Amino acid sequence: MTDAPVVTRIAPSPTGYMHIGTARTALFNWLYARGRGGKFLLRIEDTDRARSTPEATEAIFRGMKWLGLDWDGDAVSQFERADRHAEVANQMLAEGTAYKCFSTQEEIAAFREAAKAEGKSTLFRSPWRDADPSTHPDLPFVIRVKAPLDGVTVIRDQVQGDVKVKNDQLDDMILLRSDGTPTYMLAVVVDDHDMGVTHAIRGDDHLNNAARQMLVYDAMGWDVPVWAHIPLIHGPDGKKLSKRHGALGVEEYQAMGFPAAAMRNYLARLGWSHGDDEFFTDEQAIEWFDLDGIGKSAARFDMKKLEHLSGQHIAATDDDALVPEIQAYLAAAKEPTLSDADAQALRGAMFCLKDRAKTFPQLIEKAYFVLADRPLEMDEKSAKALDDVSRGILAQLTPQLQNASWNRDALEEVVTHVAEANDTKLGKVAQPLRAALAGRSVSPSVFDMMLVLGRDETLARLGDVTA
Repeated sequence: MTDAPVVTRIAPSPTGYMHIGTARTALFNWLYARGRGGKFLLRIEDTDRARSTPEATEAIFRGMKWLGLDWDGDAVSQFERADRHAEVANQMLAEGTAYKCFSTQEEIAAFREAAKAEGKSTLFRSPWRDADPSTHPDLPFVIRVKAPLDGVTVIRDQVQGDVKVKNDQLDDMILLRSDGTPTYMLAVVVDDHDMGVTHAIRGDDHLNNAARQMLVYDAMGWDVPVWAHIPLIHGPDGKKLSKRHGALGVEEYQAMGFPAAAMRNYLARLGWSHGDDEFFTDEQAIEWFDLDGIGKSAARFDMKKLEHLSGQHIAATDDDALVPEIQAYLAAAKEPTLSDADAQALRGAMFCLKDRAKTFPQLIEKAYFVLADRPLEMDEKSAKALDDVSRGILAQLTPQLQNASWNRDALEEVVTHVAEANDTKLGKVAQPLRAALAGRSVSPSVFDMMLVLGRDETLARLGDVTA
């Protein structure tokens, strides 16, 4: 088992958006497989036909692709494998590790009521477990696994340690329903075995399932995967992450303007650590990630930490790579995408846009000066900055800029000279100059904007406010 190539998987249900917790689990599986030259597989657990939708399946694909979590081979549909699941249940039936149960829902409910009244365990024990097949009636039946009645099942978990479950607490779970459809608990095991999954890295809400699923592995003589049950994600208040804490779907974070690299970095740090490292690249995460770095307690989602990391990733990303990601963000946010000319202009201004932007909306807000057409629309603060005195100073500045060398030092010298001539500070000139060039109170430095805009556009914008 330990010598086998590593195979991990993510198996989301297509019943809605791709949850941020599912994305974190997918990331852990992806990192573990990629760091060991293994395979990372995707299975869509679409057996709940009433709730599973093609739209939700597409949302999973989009979420995975945006996060950059590429999977090996084609995505597997669990529903389409129902015949294989039934085949295994019938094999277990033939080998005596499962049995036909003819108990009705009413009989089971009555058993539990009576047990509760007598203060006994309500764990259903089927009277059909050891019945002679010749006594079987011609009635609908389910197929149940024969769980051991005594002893202990040990889940050897890489995160939780050894977890012991008394076998008298395990019921003879249903494998195949009376209509012939497989249950989730059977389907998961058969699919994981057939797909060659060596490591089941999943949420610790599945920990109790592991003991029951091991019944099928043992009955079939199959290797049990390495278990790693990771704690769930909580909100800042320590309660299970829910809509009241904010966005839950992966695609919402793309539409909010977080780069995919920042989401990968942040999600990796949610419940896993490598020393004190906070900011790291994909290559580092792949190299460092291991199961022993996963903590046992629930991680808390912190939007401020995500924003901080997001700003670091924007600043560290190559300018050419940022532009297409910003275009993808605009599409996800249902905003108009940039024309080729605007995209080129944005690329040229990136050096003065990305250092302090924590998200793409903040970056685009700072980029208004290079994306807007003349005459600029002024925000309230900019309009106030352009009073008569300020306009007069800008009118003095204009002719001096016409003949200035167009580099930062020369421009700063000209603006400083005009400020001194008017017995005022540089900032008092920069404020109306910012308003004239950007129409916004939030922008890059006036000198960076002048360099990006060039002489002609800078003079034209000054002309708009001084004419």
